[in-house]
Amino acid sequence: MAGLRDFRVPQNSDGPLRVCLLSYRSNPHCGGQGVYLKNLSRALKDLDHVVEVITGPPDPQLDDDIPVYQLPCLDLYNAEDPFRIPTAQELRDPINLIEWIGVSTMGFPEPFTFGLRAYQFLRSRLQRYDIVHDNQSLSYGIWAMNKKVPTVATIHHPVTVDRKIAIQSVISPWEKMKQWRWYSFIGMQKRVSRSLPRIITVSKSAKEDISRDFNISAEKFSIVPNGINTNLFYPIADIKRERYRVIVTNSADTPLKGLLFLFRAVAELAKNQDIHVTVVGEPKKDGDIVKLVRELNISHRINFTGRIDDQEFVRQYARATVAVVPSVYEGFGLPVGEAMACGVPVISTTGGALPEVVGDAGVLVPPADSAALARAIHELLENPQRAKVLGSAGFRRVQEHFTWKRAAEKTVETYREVINGHRRF
Repeated sequence: MAGLRDFRVPQNSDGPLRVCLLSYRSNPHCGGQGVYLKNLSRALKDLDHVVEVITGPPDPQLDDDIPVYQLPCLDLYNAEDPFRIPTAQELRDPINLIEWIGVSTMGFPEPFTFGLRAYQFLRSRLQRYDIVHDNQSLSYGIWAMNKKVPTVATIHHPVTVDRKIAIQSVISPWEKMKQWRWYSFIGMQKRVSRSLPRIITVSKSAKEDISRDFNISAEKFSIVPNGINTNLFYPIADIKRERYRVIVTNSADTPLKGLLFLFRAVAELAKNQDIHVTVVGEPKKDGDIVKLVRELNISHRINFTGRIDDQEFVRQYARATVAVVPSVYEGFGLPVGEAMACGVPVISTTGGALPEVVGDAGVLVPPADSAALARAIHELLENPQRAKVLGSAGFRRVQEHFTWKRAAEKTVETYREVINGHRRF
């Protein structure tokens, strides 16, 4: 791994800032944290700020003019070699040993161990930066950095919600205990987040829920909605929409995403409509979703795309008549904005911040309600004119309210506030 570049910029309150972005796991194709890192770093750079990124696996695939330093780790969740046995040489490193023990005991130690590695890597270099911005690792390493340099963190949504839904989705005490163990990092994240001068979050709903669950004063939050990359997500007029084709994005095969409610709705709709669903993503092998599809006898109506490139992603949106976001909860809801940017009419639940993104440009239904989803999908599929009106309204809404330039500008406002407060003390 190459050493950090030597850079200097003028130190004044209005000039470009030297920003260090930290992100422990940032897949640019799967999950909001990777999308956030890729687009925010680009937008900050376009505003003439100096940006460097410290990350864990996988490669976030940032633009070439943004330096990335990927910290070595065991990477025990690598899909090509999951839960491998580390070598004795690897385990001589104390942080590697902590990581391996954590995974071996059904925990998720990556946020903790990434923060330790990041602090170890940066502690003699922190004065190079005006601000450190953590992307939801909230590790004790971030707490240590905040003692030396102005530090903020983005919390996309409270992971306490994920834990609650995951525990409710299983029955046996053993399975519930496994979920408690997996989410045992939450205590650390609560303690570290309370120590930071400012928390960035992406919606009013997320702010309220994080404030309550993490016991953080509401006054410490800055709400900065995510942007949508409209250079990537846009309507394709040359591709004809297929009448009964529905699209859904499955970035994580977890109960939080609500796929089971959508599939139950599809099973009901299939009695009278020739509905077909494209799921952008891949289910867990022999997981609950795969079993449910078989039980409902709708395998011939469901197509899981697996991982696809950005161009194919947009083409899939172009073929769809309706996009459905069945999540039980979202801190923001990038799939809503991406679908609207492509001119696809959206049906979304009211889980978390989704109504803030949809506004009046889509159809809203209660979360975890298969019957309500079925009614909304049926009505929109049978009313092409209304679908067209909603598609146009969603496109306009994204262009007016959800750009990464606007998100970067509001993020910089928070940076300057934290920097000025740090100097006073």
